[in-house]
Amino acid sequence: MAAAKKKILVVGTGSIGERHTRCVLATNRAEVSICEINDNQRKKIAENYNIKNSYADFTLALEAGHDAIVIATPAHLHIPMAQQAAESGLHLLIEKPLSISLDGIDRLDRTIRERKLVAGVAYVLRHIPVLAAMKKALDSGRFGRPLHITVIRGQHFPTYRPEYREIYYASHATGGGAIQDGLTHLINFVSWLAGPVERLVADCAHQVLDGVEVEDTVNVLTRQGDALASFSMNQYQAPDEGAITVVCERGTLQSEIHSNRIRWMMEPETEWQEESWPDFERDHAFISQANCFLDAIDGKGEMPCGLSEARHTLECNLAILEASRDSANWKILRP
Repeated sequence: MAAAKKKILVVGTGSIGERHTRCVLATNRAEVSICEINDNQRKKIAENYNIKNSYADFTLALEAGHDAIVIATPAHLHIPMAQQAAESGLHLLIEKPLSISLDGIDRLDRTIRERKLVAGVAYVLRHIPVLAAMKKALDSGRFGRPLHITVIRGQHFPTYRPEYREIYYASHATGGGAIQDGLTHLINFVSWLAGPVERLVADCAHQVLDGVEVEDTVNVLTRQGDALASFSMNQYQAPDEGAITVVCERGTLQSEIHSNRIRWMMEPETEWQEESWPDFERDHAFISQANCFLDAIDGKGEMPCGLSEARHTLECNLAILEASRDSANWKILRP
């Protein structure tokens, strides 16, 4: 006998909320309702995905008897909405970043523990096969300790999010800017690979994107145990490319996110060995994430990124923002 479908509420149906709606439905394990304050957007998503129940009011949506919630609203709303949902007994999948400050996180964590709820944060890179393969390879011990990590990422953000001026991205107060929007994924992933960030320095700037003042370019150096890491990101280059290189004691691993390929080399002057996933599409990662969430609710596993790891990434976001405004550690050279 097939298990009864879980009742999942998706709150916020912008670009990422629509993707969550589509991908939770694709598991065929859940009935999806939506909550969206924008009337036109709510009606459009309900019609496009044949959603039976849709709500404009969050409190009314919580009272409708759901099992779990996906919170895909701007970041400053994540914690208060998650707290209200947890107090209603709903399991939680919260979009990244966890928040824009640490306020309310301890209280939310206590509620989750007291009510024995599942809670995860949607750092979806952990569900991309090429990156999951990198984590598995490092965990095997074959390559030894990670020592030097280089992360390079860039894309033409206006092509993929043409409405960026009108949405959360336009302000740090709602989770915008390259640091909180894009870089946070990479910080979280490398912390998964090599351990938590212990110290960092950073520089960022608004270079190109019209209509906003938040940073679109960022460079960060971190120390994570024995590993030194560097992150370089911009949101205006033509190629949509990303690569993560991990140099270890006994070999080097390199993941190309844009080509879904992992390469490795163990000895100098030998050929790269590689594996690829040519059929992978972005929705596949979100479907995997949704299945992990449903499995965790059923007691068959844990969320890949829990509240404590997401909190550490949030602390990194805040530290990078602060460090990029502080020139005290810069060595000034006069021509």
